[in-house]
Amino acid sequence: MGAGRYAPSPSGRMHLGNLLCCLVAWCSAKSAGEDVVLRIEDLDTLRCPRSYADLIEKDLDWLGISPDRGGSRGGPEGPYYQSERSGIYEEYFRRLESMGLIYPCFCSRAQLHAASAPHREDGQVVYPGTCRGLSEQEIARRSAQRPPAWRVKVPDRDISFTDGNLGFTRENLLRDCGDFVVRRFDGVFAYQLAVVVDDALMGVTQVVRGSDLLSSTPRQLYLYELLELPAPQFYHIPLLLASDGRRLSKRDGDVSLETLEEKYSPREIIGKLGYLVGLQDSPRPADPARLAENFAWDRVPKQDILLPEGLF
Repeated sequence: MGAGRYAPSPSGRMHLGNLLCCLVAWCSAKSAGEDVVLRIEDLDTLRCPRSYADLIEKDLDWLGISPDRGGSRGGPEGPYYQSERSGIYEEYFRRLESMGLIYPCFCSRAQLHAASAPHREDGQVVYPGTCRGLSEQEIARRSAQRPPAWRVKVPDRDISFTDGNLGFTRENLLRDCGDFVVRRFDGVFAYQLAVVVDDALMGVTQVVRGSDLLSSTPRQLYLYELLELPAPQFYHIPLLLASDGRRLSKRDGDVSLETLEEKYSPREIIGKLGYLVGLQDSPRPADPARLAENFAWDRVPKQDILLPEGLF
C-alpha cells in the first residue's frame, strides 16, 4: 500500500498555511485508503529544535489529523527525523559520486547573487557552472581556504510531469535550474537529495505540498531517475496568503496555532480550513474524517488563496 506524507520543518509553531497543507495531505491520503507518514525535516538542527517537532505532533493529534507512523511514533522505515538519517544520505551521495556526476563548488551565495548569472522569475539564481570545470590543482588550492559545497551536474534536457492539481509542467534543467547543491559546505545534505531518498525509502506514493515548491520537482525527478528510485505523484496546492497579500510566516507569528487554539475548537479550525480549500461550502465546524470522505482534487483551488478578514 502507498502512503501520503506530511514533512514539516520544525523551525517554529505551525501557522495556518502549514495547517492547510497538512489537512489536504491527510485528506488526500485517507480518501485513497493510504497511510500518512510524518517526517520531520530538521536537517538544520540549529533552526529546528526537537521541542518544535514535538509541538507539531501534539498539534496534529489535537486537530484529529494524526499520522499513522513517523515522528516519535516510529515505524518500519525510521528514523523519521532527517537529522538522524545522514548515514543513509551518505550512501546515495556516494552513488552519485561513483557516476562522476558531482563536483565541489566554492561559490558563496553572495558571489552568485552579485554575478551576472541568470535569475529565475522567483529570484533564484540559475547556477552558471562556475566551478564545474576546475582542475584538481585548483580544487586543492581552494579547499585549503574553505570547504566546498557539492553540486550535481545536470544535462541540457527538459523534464516534464503532470501535477495532480496544477497540471502539466516542463522545465529545462540546464537553462532553468543549473547544477544544484546536494551537500552544503558544512557537510549537511541538501533538501533536494534528502527528500528524494526519504520519500522513496518511506514508501511515499503521493506528495502534497505548497506551490512554492513546484519548481523543485524537476530536480527531484532527475535524482529519482539517477538513483533508480520510484517517484511519487506530486500535488501542489495554492499558498494561503494573509488578507493583505503577504505570505504567511512563522517568523512574523501570522495566525499561529498557539493563538488559534485559545479561540477555536479543533473542529472549528478544521472546518474553516476545509472551506478555504474548497472541501465544504461554508466555514462550519467539521470532522477531518468527513472531509476526507468527500475529498476530490477537482475541488481544490489552483490559484493562491487570500485569507478573508474576520474568518480567524
